[in-house]
Amino acid sequence: MMYVFIIVIITIIYGPHFWAKRVLNRYSRDEYFSGNGLDLAKLILARLNINDVKVEETDVGDHYDPENKAVRLTRQRCGRKTLTAVVVAAHEVGHAIQDQYKYKPLQTRTLMVRTAVKIERIGAGIILFVPFFALITRVPSAGFLMFLGGFATLCVPVFIHMLTLPSEFDASFNRALPILSSGEYIPREDIPAAKKILLACALTYVANALVGLLNIWRWIRILRK
Repeated sequence: MMYVFIIVIITIIYGPHFWAKRVLNRYSRDEYFSGNGLDLAKLILARLNINDVKVEETDVGDHYDPENKAVRLTRQRCGRKTLTAVVVAAHEVGHAIQDQYKYKPLQTRTLMVRTAVKIERIGAGIILFVPFFALITRVPSAGFLMFLGGFATLCVPVFIHMLTLPSEFDASFNRALPILSSGEYIPREDIPAAKKILLACALTYVANALVGLLNIWRWIRILRK
């Protein structure tokens, strides 16, 4: 029963990640569009008259930067003329559309990300400082301070990923999907596959949140020892 339990937990935690990766890779094989994901992002933004948002290349993963008003796409994925490239680009443009309409979950997420960076730095500082503090002062509360540092470093990113989920699903299915379903950008027969890719985009954050929860569980086990 223990082995079955472990297999179930591993499936729940890593299943969304592997499924999303498999879907994105599956539709990255064939290049048949006239333009790539970068081209599509620029075209959609121009047609929607969103003129204050740039489309830029990046090496750190496809994302939308609300502070600098930039859709950032990787040349490795969105620089290609595949279904994955154009759908992922549409998903990121979906975030730009959210920003244009002041979508509350995106605004909350942006604010929390700024706060999270500060909290993570404080937590990392506590983890580095506490062992020296405990060695010098012999204060019994050093273990509790370590717990606070670990909690801040591990739990805050998980909370951010959870907070991100509504805006990810909205960007995929309420913003990008209607645009792609119009028939102007991809063939209608590709819509079912596009839905899978959009779900994979959203599930990436689910996977990150689940892995974060696993890391917290490991941290708690270490502290209990």
